[in-house]
Amino acid sequence: MIKIAKPMAFAMLVGIGWLGTAAARAENLGIGDPAPKLEVKSFVKGEPVKALEPGKIYVVEFWATWCGPCRSTIPHLTELQKKHADAIFIGVSIAEQDQDKVKPFVDEMADKMNYRVALDAVPDKGDAGDGAMSKNWMKAAGQGGIPTAFIINKDNKIAWIGHPAGMDEPLEKIVTGSWDLKTAIAESKKAAEEQAKGQEVQKKLAAAIQSEDPDKVLAAIDEIAKEFPAKVAALDGLKFTSLVQKGDEDKALETGKKLLEGDAGKSSGDLNNIAWAIVDPAAKHKPSAKLLTFAVEAAERGDELEKGKSPYIADTLAKAYFDSGKAAKALEVQKRAVENAKGTDLEDDKGMKERLEQYQKAAEAGK
Repeated sequence: MIKIAKPMAFAMLVGIGWLGTAAARAENLGIGDPAPKLEVKSFVKGEPVKALEPGKIYVVEFWATWCGPCRSTIPHLTELQKKHADAIFIGVSIAEQDQDKVKPFVDEMADKMNYRVALDAVPDKGDAGDGAMSKNWMKAAGQGGIPTAFIINKDNKIAWIGHPAGMDEPLEKIVTGSWDLKTAIAESKKAAEEQAKGQEVQKKLAAAIQSEDPDKVLAAIDEIAKEFPAKVAALDGLKFTSLVQKGDEDKALETGKKLLEGDAGKSSGDLNNIAWAIVDPAAKHKPSAKLLTFAVEAAERGDELEKGKSPYIADTLAKAYFDSGKAAKALEVQKRAVENAKGTDLEDDKGMKERLEQYQKAAEAGK
C-alpha cells in the first residue's frame, strides 16, 4: 500500500484500464475468419494432429504451466472433451520460458488433463512469445491473456473466441449445428468497435492525468460518462481526487460520500487514499474544516478496519487530526504509526518521522 499524492496514483488504484483491457484490439483475425494453420513444435499428450481438417470441430486452447487461471480451467476442459468426444481439443502451451517443464506437468496431471496437449513452435533462440501459434492465433486475434480458447467449426472457420469457462453454450450449439455464426460475427465486430472507442477515451484520460490538471481530468471523465455511463463509476476515486485538487469541495464531498457508501468504504487501502488526497502535504489546495472532517471520518474507518495496526492509515489519520487542530491526538496516533512501521517499507520514511516531530512540538506548545 502506498500513499496517494497525485491523480495518476489514484488512477492506478481504481484501474483506468477497464475500458480496453479485456483484450488488445484485433488486427486481422476474428470470428468468421478461416482458422490459421496449426503450427506446433510437438505433441506431449494425445495423438498428434497434423492439420485442421474441414468436417471436424476443434477447440484450440492456449495456456501455460505458470498461469494459475489456466491450471484451474484444465478440469473443465477435460469434462467438455469427455462430453463432446467427437470434437478435438488441443491445449497449446505458449509463452513458456522452459518448454521442458510442460511434459512433466502434463504427466503429473494425468487423467485430470485428458485431451491433446502441444508445444508452441518457438524459433531457435527466439523469445518465449515468438511461437507461431502465439503470433498467428493469439496476437493476430488481439488476445492478450490466457487461458483463451478458439472453437473451429466444420467449415474450418473460427466460430468463437473467449475464456474456456464461458465455452459450454457456444460449443454445444456449434456441435449441434445451431450456432448462428452471422450473429456471432456481428456481435464480435460491435464489441471490437466498443473496445476501440474505449481505448481512445482511455488515452485521453491518461494524457489528462499526466498533465496533472484536474480540470482536464474531470473533462475526460465527463466524456467517458457520456460514452460509457455504466462504467464511469469505476473512476469515482479519480474524480474525487481531482475535485479535491481543484478546490471544488462540495462536489468532492458528494463524490467522497458515494465512495464511502460503496466498496471503497470497506477497504482500508481505499479509505487511506481518500483521506490522504485531502491532507497530502504536497496538495496545492488547502482543505476547509468540512473537508478535513470527512478526511478524519475516512481515516478513522480505515484505522478501525485495520484494528489500529497499519502504519499507513495511522499516519494519514494523524495528519487529518493535526490539520483539524488536534495536535495531541495527532501525536498519539503518529507514535503508533511510527511504532507499527518497524519492519515495513515505512520504517525509514523521513516524512513520518518529520511529522512526529512536528506534532510533538505543536502538542507541547499547546499545553
